[in-house]
Amino acid sequence: MKIIDAHIHYSNINSFHKTACDLSKVDYSYDGYVKEFGENNIVLSIAMGVTETAEEGFPDSAAPSPMGIDLSEKVPPNVVYCAGINPYHLDEIALQKLERDIQKPECVGIKIYLGYYPFYAYDEVYEPVYALAKTYGLPIVYHTGDTYSERGRLRFSHPLAIDEVAVKHRDMTIMMAHFGDPWVLDAAEVVYKNHNVYADLSGLVVGTGTDITSLQKTRFFDHLLHALTFTNNYKKFLFGTDWPLIPVQPYIKFIQDITPDEYHEDVFYNTALNVFPKIKQLL
Repeated sequence: MKIIDAHIHYSNINSFHKTACDLSKVDYSYDGYVKEFGENNIVLSIAMGVTETAEEGFPDSAAPSPMGIDLSEKVPPNVVYCAGINPYHLDEIALQKLERDIQKPECVGIKIYLGYYPFYAYDEVYEPVYALAKTYGLPIVYHTGDTYSERGRLRFSHPLAIDEVAVKHRDMTIMMAHFGDPWVLDAAEVVYKNHNVYADLSGLVVGTGTDITSLQKTRFFDHLLHALTFTNNYKKFLFGTDWPLIPVQPYIKFIQDITPDEYHEDVFYNTALNVFPKIKQLL
């Protein structure tokens, strides 16, 4: 089965390096990506653009918009990215650069970091970004749910805020990263209600394959299974790992375990083509 990983990281972020070394035990490098993703039949990966500066570290209010990927000088040929947005730096010059970047073949979407920056999805600061997304037919990807930093502010990353944008911009495709976890039942209602909202299943576990196996023996994932059943439309979900926060192979098996066999081609491949139409020309 061919697989598209709809959510990875390929940025030089200190906390990602630390997690890769201490928790997930993955080789977070160009060579590490090529080896691990090649061994697991990942034909394309979508990296979320994010950068950090020496002043703060992620989430970084000093980072420019748009943010790209900078883990290595050379990017693997099957890695594309979503341009990251820092709402603190979203003036006319930044918007002009964003418009130039999203016309590049390798830029396939736009990423907004709810919770990492204290702005709701429906804040007026993002309206020019939504206008560009619709003009060029690109999806908006939102971080939703728990933040991978204590400096994040959770009320801004609750998935219900996405409903406001989905209703106002019915002609814009939206993907909720991480399915709003731990508020997955709220996220499920937003996905169920709105034809233009999807969710990726990335980042639900941080650590190793052993960590996933141990949690599956408990009731830890009951809330997730409830939400998936509530939505009752597995064609609205995309596979993603959140690499380097988890190794690829055990996460593939985990998502296979919690989704029906008859929808695996949709979850692991087909739905990504619908959400990110630009990637069709790359496959």
